[in-house]
Formats: sequence, C-alpha cells, structure tokens
Amino acid sequence: MRHTRMTTLAAMVAGSGLLLSACGSAGGGPSSGGGKISDDKIVLAVLNDQSGVYKDLSGPNSVEAVKMAVEDWKAKHKDDAVSKNIEVVTADHQNKPDIANTKAQELYDRQKADIILDVPTSSAALAVATQAKTKKKVYINIGAGTTALTGAQCNKYTFHWAYDTYMLAHGTGATLTKNGGKNWNVVYPDYAFGQDMTKSFDGQVTKAGGTVGQKIPTPFPNDNFATYITKAATGNPNVIGTMHAGGDLINFVKQYNQAGISDQIKLAVGLMFITDIHSLGADQFKGVTFTDAWYWNFDEKNRAWADKFQEKTKTRPSFAHAANYSAAFNYLEAVQEAGSDTGDDVVAKLEGKKIDDVFLRNGEVRKGDHRVIHDVYLAEVKPQSEVKEEWDYEKIVATIPAAEAFKPEAESGCSM
Repeated sequence: MRHTRMTTLAAMVAGSGLLLSACGSAGGGPSSGGGKISDDKIVLAVLNDQSGVYKDLSGPNSVEAVKMAVEDWKAKHKDDAVSKNIEVVTADHQNKPDIANTKAQELYDRQKADIILDVPTSSAALAVATQAKTKKKVYINIGAGTTALTGAQCNKYTFHWAYDTYMLAHGTGATLTKNGGKNWNVVYPDYAFGQDMTKSFDGQVTKAGGTVGQKIPTPFPNDNFATYITKAATGNPNVIGTMHAGGDLINFVKQYNQAGISDQIKLAVGLMFITDIHSLGADQFKGVTFTDAWYWNFDEKNRAWADKFQEKTKTRPSFAHAANYSAAFNYLEAVQEAGSDTGDDVVAKLEGKKIDDVFLRNGEVRKGDHRVIHDVYLAEVKPQSEVKEEWDYEKIVATIPAAEAFKPEAESGCSM
C-alpha cells in the first residue's frame, strides 16, 4: 500500500446545536429564482449520540463529515448548484428511542430538515424511520445495525447506507466457524441492535456448521461485564462473541482480557470501529477478526479523504464518518438531479442508483428495500508491534463483494 504524506492542521470540532455550513459564496442555481427548494434552502440534520458511548465512533465528527460533503458538493457544482443555501443542524438523541422520536419531529418540523442522517442505536433508528414515513421526509441511516430498517419496518423514505447485522454476521460469524470456532456463547446488549445481532450470528454460525449455546443479555449501556463474561466462559465454548459497540465494547474487551481466558477462548467482536481499537490499544484486540464496512488506509483514495478529515478533526475517520459524508453528498446529488428537495422527488432519484465513491465501492441503492449494498472487508487487528503508524491498526484479510455481503433483496421481508 502506497501512502501519501499526512498533513496535520489544528481545527476545533463544532459543538451541538445549529451548525450553519454552507450559506457561502457558491452560485445560486435554480433556488435563486424560487425553484422547487422548500424555504429557499436545503437543511441536512445529523441526529446521533453526542455525549455517550457512541460519541467517538460517530458523534460530533459525523457532523464535520457532513459539512465536508456540503463543501465538496458546492465546489463541484458552483453556479449550477440547485441551491446556494445549505444548513447542517444537529441534535443529541442520547441513545434513547423516545428522545430520538421527539428530536426527529423537531428537526423535520421546527428546523425544516429535509433529511436526517446517522442515528446509531437501533431502537432510536426505528423510531426515526416512523417519523420519516409520517413526514414524507428522507432519512438515511448510517449508525444503526438492525435489518428491520430494510425488512419488516422498511418504508419509502428510509435508506440504510453503511452496514447491518446480517453483513457483520455473514463476514465474521461464518468465517470464524468455518475456521474451527464451532461452539459459541454470545453476550449482547439487551435492545434491538443486540437482539438482531444475536439472531443474525446464530443463523450464520449454524449455517456454517457451528452452534450457539448461551445467549446472554446485558443492560445497555453498561460498564461492568465481569459476571457475564464468567457465565459466557462456561460450557467449553471455542468462541465468545460480544455484540456490544462503542464504550460498552471497550469495557467488555478490557474486562475479558483481565479475566485471563483469552488464551483458551477466542473473542469474536460483532461490531468494531477503529475508534474502539484506538481507545484501548491494538494489543487489547490483537488477532481479533471482524467485518469492517470501510477502512481509512485501505487505498490511496480512502487515505486522501482521511487526510482531509484529519485536518478538520485532528483524528482519523471511522467508517461511520466516511459513510455520513457519502450519504450527505449523494443526497445533495439527488436533490440536484431532481431540482427539488421534496421527499418523493429525492427518493425517485436515489432508488436504483449505482455509486462508486470514497465509501461505497460497487455501491447500489436497491430499489425494493432501500438497502445500500457495497463491498465490505474482513479485517484483523494487528499487534502493536506491527503498527507502523498511529491509527493503522487493521490488516484487510479479504474483500467481500457487495452482492455477497448483504442479505438478498428477495429475503429482506420488505414491503413498501
């Protein structure tokens, strides 16, 4: 892998609240004459965890990624841009579905958001999907994993951009089982994401010839996993799978290593972000195999964008940051093509679209269920001795093609 040189510039990350991103000097385009742009501006809203266990993996830096997308889109279209007025607003849902539901209503109604982006925490994500359907406004989910967004609870206005539990299980669960990890116990956070992850991993492990014995729920969020780890170690499993993410995953892995069982039982991580590895250190995760939706140092194209991101944020991007950039940019492209930010018009331009950008390789927005498929990667965490550059923690073992990585559309269970 050839590396370009990194340039680091200090930049303050913007806080929550109203973030004006684009009322700048780019040309007016159709909106200057009234056009079909509502309120004479386009409003992109980022709704996510700004202060809790998922703050680092997405949080404020996803807002920065969306602002980067606005800047790049305006630079591309200049005077031909469909609108010169673009706002980026944000809110913190605190990983609570009731708060997410209220915030989504406020963003769509009071702040006139044309799209809501991100929304980690599957229970929160499903609440926002209901609001998007009711308001007939676009919603592109990045941070949640539940397959229900493109399955039983799919709707015309909701798109799932980055990953889901089927993709994670298909990569990690099936691979580890085929490589000898036949007997699993799974520990999961007891809400929609963890339940869906456990179901998906159970299916893929069983399909690959293994078995999942214990399925152990934990509170969410949680900081003490010792009892659950001890329970998961009983019954002679080859693999303990943790379905936690963000701060919960960091606490789980730290306590797993302290339990002194890592030499006897392999740890499988259902969902991992590079920010998790950075927080705890590569040696805490060394040898762990997981499925990644995107990696900043995969190739020169990714690295060039990651360098720009680092100039803004002083950190390397997770896949959630890159996916929010991609989703925001392609949403604006759809608005440009439609000449309108009306939900139905934008949806018509997104459906069936094939995309190849910094995040989506061999990407396609499936029309039937709005699952966005793309290449994903089987990765392994390097030991610290092999980490030659800060943040370069992953070895990409294999690329899983887009057509294989996600549940087939015919099996999604979506009926719009």
